[in-house]
Amino acid sequence: MTETATKAEGPPPAPMRSYEVAALRADGSLYIGQDTAPAAPLFEAAFAAFAHGTPIQTVQGDIAIEDLQPGDMIHTSAGGPAQLIWIGSSRFIPADSGRLPLIRIMPDSFGEGRPSSFLTLGPAARVLQTPPHLRAAAEGSHLLTPLREFVDGVNVIEVTPPTPVRLFHICLSRHAVIKAGGLEMETFHPGVQALREVAPGLRDRFLSMFPQIAHGRDFGPLAHPRAPEAAEDRADS
Repeated sequence: MTETATKAEGPPPAPMRSYEVAALRADGSLYIGQDTAPAAPLFEAAFAAFAHGTPIQTVQGDIAIEDLQPGDMIHTSAGGPAQLIWIGSSRFIPADSGRLPLIRIMPDSFGEGRPSSFLTLGPAARVLQTPPHLRAAAEGSHLLTPLREFVDGVNVIEVTPPTPVRLFHICLSRHAVIKAGGLEMETFHPGVQALREVAPGLRDRFLSMFPQIAHGRDFGPLAHPRAPEAAEDRADS
């Protein structure tokens, strides 16, 4: 096979993955569905932040993420409670191709009660914490940073569970920071750049999984800038 022919073939397609959604439609009715879509980064980020059992702080107290329902009111770090409008989940199988490890945080790793007990999170999790190497550039801003940036092998470690684990992510009526086990974590937002980087057909398929979302801008502005793409997101928000 010639080099030209090899280049024409392109990279192999992403494996397919099953994703489950429970959400509120624009009219307030409940949507529950399951879809199969490519395990591309855009999709994976929307379904893999919190592991089964993660306690989420709501107006009714801490509730395990798998027990949340669309319509629940979730405490946020600013602006008061916000309504839960979307819950996405997927099954993390250790042998799946291309999946990053889960991340386990030891108690008090980010300060007293942050988290309050050990916490297992997915590869898409972001925490409101500026890593040391970005503090000068952040100029005092709190950044939403991928949790994997804090892996040190002691307080924050990578883990591969021996059996499948269900992972979740959630959307509120606005992008926000919530408390998961006492740790300040972000709710889902794809980021403007991520939607721009995929083909229109794939973008439309992704947005179809969010009954209240017709366009990427409907996710609203980011609650905080992100690391490392903070400058881009701040400009687009």
